[in-house]
Amino acid sequence: MALIFRGGCQAVAVDSAPSPMLRIGHNGYAPGQRHGADSLQERGHEMDLGLTGKVALVPAASSGLGRAVALALAREGAQVVVSSRNQAAVDEVAEAIRAAGGDALAVAADVTRPADLERLVQAAIDRYGGIDVLITNAGGPPAGTFDKFNDADWQAAFELTLMSAVRLIRLALPSMRARGGGVIIAMTSSSIKQPIPNLLLSNVMRAGVAGLAKTLADELAPDGIRVNTIVPGRIATPRVAQLDRINAERQGVDVAVIEQRETSRIPMGRYGTPEEFADAVAFLASERASYITGATLQVDGGMIRSLW
Repeated sequence: MALIFRGGCQAVAVDSAPSPMLRIGHNGYAPGQRHGADSLQERGHEMDLGLTGKVALVPAASSGLGRAVALALAREGAQVVVSSRNQAAVDEVAEAIRAAGGDALAVAADVTRPADLERLVQAAIDRYGGIDVLITNAGGPPAGTFDKFNDADWQAAFELTLMSAVRLIRLALPSMRARGGGVIIAMTSSSIKQPIPNLLLSNVMRAGVAGLAKTLADELAPDGIRVNTIVPGRIATPRVAQLDRINAERQGVDVAVIEQRETSRIPMGRYGTPEEFADAVAFLASERASYITGATLQVDGGMIRSLW
């Protein structure tokens, strides 16, 4: 598929192989579904999101939603700092951005280690002068029900999901305030709206991230900093595929049964693509969303039925 990046007035295309994880259902894509960035070229960029030259920090960006978000922000002209625990994996993401005419810095960092986060944020400031857009993102805690987890499991989930967001925001705020404002987007889960079976740790910790974001939207608005939460539904990522396999094994059925069951709960009749989710993140990060703060945006094909 072709990725189109915005760099000033120049658009550059680069070929990139599609992830096999985008074919979640055994029937593949639904008719008319966008296939990643091929459709970005087809639909063009009529709306300038005003992200050119902005500095965006995207942790956990080596695959899945984090990778898609990094590519989307770079495509809109942002200078992107990407991180993951695996240096080679995050180097690949940064190279894809640079090969397409974008600007990226890759930093190996474990979001559960405070020293790594300090080094990550400082690397962004040293390279680009500051941070305008912060995405809080981390891999999900392990699946399981209440009886499976001990205190160490709860503490690990707390550090991974909630404290990584707290620490990243704390570290990025001085730079945002010095630059006169910024944007923080908390990537969470549909579990903040309705708990997901067999994902107890994620259900609890991601609700904490949502509460953090909502509170900070009020506290940071006077500083010109917007804070929003974005909620993915069933998006075709390695994480979701793994959860489908776990549920299939737990229930003693084929994974296709789980996929069909989950798809039947989505009014749009399919899993979303990482690119669809990332486009929504790019919008929230942009000047076009300048009056949106304290909001929770669902990117779920209508799956979540709650009113609030």
